[in-house]
Amino acid sequence: MNTELLISNITNPTLLFFILGVIAVNIKSDLSIPEQSVKFISLYLLFSIGFKGGQELSHSTFNADILYSLLFGIFIASIIPVYTFFLLKKKLGNENAGAIAASYGSVSAVTFVAASGFLESQNIHFGGHMVAVMALMESPAIVVGVILMELYSVTKTQKNSIKEIVKHSITNGSVLMILGSLVIGIISDSKQAEGIKPFTTDIFKGFLAIFLLEMGMVTAKRFASFKKYGLFVTLVAILLPLVNGSIVAIFSGFFFDDIGNRFMFAILAASASYIAVPAAMKLAAPKADPGLYIPMALGLTFPVNITAGMAIYFYLIFAF
Repeated sequence: MNTELLISNITNPTLLFFILGVIAVNIKSDLSIPEQSVKFISLYLLFSIGFKGGQELSHSTFNADILYSLLFGIFIASIIPVYTFFLLKKKLGNENAGAIAASYGSVSAVTFVAASGFLESQNIHFGGHMVAVMALMESPAIVVGVILMELYSVTKTQKNSIKEIVKHSITNGSVLMILGSLVIGIISDSKQAEGIKPFTTDIFKGFLAIFLLEMGMVTAKRFASFKKYGLFVTLVAILLPLVNGSIVAIFSGFFFDDIGNRFMFAILAASASYIAVPAAMKLAAPKADPGLYIPMALGLTFPVNITAGMAIYFYLIFAF
């Protein structure tokens, strides 16, 4: 692997702020970011990436490539939960396996945003329709995870309909924000949209750095409660995303030519949801342990992707 690429990714200022957050917790610093500020920044990041994606789409003609991208994203989000569930259900039980499967089939908007910053640093463009792909990948994984839990449930006590689960995942705040911003970006007048460009573009990386500082602190706090689950789930949280992302990075070349889009597909396949899925699982799988699937996604998978993962997927796309 190109070590310069890995070093460049690790020394990215936004990632360094993530590491600072981890350090702050471990040295028991009183550093903290007000909860309302974090909520605002997270909404801003979703708004910015959604709106910019919508503007890109508004200048594009809906063609076969965009349609295939949407279908490919839905396929990834549907197939990953299936083999993840069967990999885990014997050791962790149906509900925990289903919740983890949904998490790894779904996506992390924050990882997507960090990946967009990575591509920008490499001066590589990706299609605005990839924002729509990301948004569409949230729900299928949740639905597949719930279906698998119901199919293999011993008690068959699950009462939540698939319709309720889909509705809950779509109306989740993060999903609604990015979908809404995407639609607004599409229908907005281009000249009028220029007026908010400094807000959507110029300050983006600064807000991302502060948000990743908070993510670093949250990761360090939640990872402590995760240790009791042992080596097996630790290896799953590290290796599963790397395998998923690497497979998609390689095989996406059979269907798509654009490097930026292939990279985004890889990062979407590798990422795990720790916002939309936990919210949905409170309704769908109340017995599943959030102290397991949230730290797996946030405490291990997220940092693995933004450190080594992105460099690996980027390398594989050029190699294949």
